[in-house]
Amino acid sequence: MKTYSITDTGILREMNQDYFFASDEPVGNLPNLYIVADGMGGHKAGDYASRYTTQRVVASVSRSLGEEPVTILKEAIATANKLLIQEAAEDETKRGMGTTLVVATILEGKLYVANVGDSRLYLVDDDIHQITRDHSLVAEMVRMGEVDISEAREHPDKNIITRAIGAGENVEADFFEVELKSGIHIVMCTDGLTNMVEDSVIRDIVLEDVPIEQRVEQLVDTANRQGGKDNITVMIIE
Repeated sequence: MKTYSITDTGILREMNQDYFFASDEPVGNLPNLYIVADGMGGHKAGDYASRYTTQRVVASVSRSLGEEPVTILKEAIATANKLLIQEAAEDETKRGMGTTLVVATILEGKLYVANVGDSRLYLVDDDIHQITRDHSLVAEMVRMGEVDISEAREHPDKNIITRAIGAGENVEADFFEVELKSGIHIVMCTDGLTNMVEDSVIRDIVLEDVPIEQRVEQLVDTANRQGGKDNITVMIIE
């Protein structure tokens, strides 16, 4: 496997509140670990939330005695959520902070994924497939047929998240298990990419016959050329 990741502030934001972690080597009982988080909150609070949550997930996975990936990830996410809420309660400047979270690990040809919020994981082969489920108001409206996908991209409420780490005592993550085919590409990203770049364009760039570093950089550059309205984090695993 080979992995490459970039996080970029974007054109309009002054601070980068995204954070990522990538290890192709074992972390605790997991053979690898990949995380993307997009923080939210007041000045510096979102930055703190994404970084702190990611670090707490890594620490929990490192210590876990569990053997089953979903059990390990579920415990790590619950622990990170509890600790982030405690941090927010102890510091007025961090009150109300939260973060999206996408966590993945690959074990014996299977991809295990957990997500909270609207950061995403895609699989790209000849087509692009979104594996994660967006936890946002507009995504719920799309699923209910109230808004179509093209309208959702420009909807004024598209940034309203319905689930986040730090939003409540009991965090509910979605879990996915996918059989991986040889040669498939995994893309993890924040909405700074997906709000700026169509899925079909992401697919075309990921499938280009150039080094992985160049493809990740091109995805970030494309998001910035389209307006760069938010922080952009992109990770490709192949």
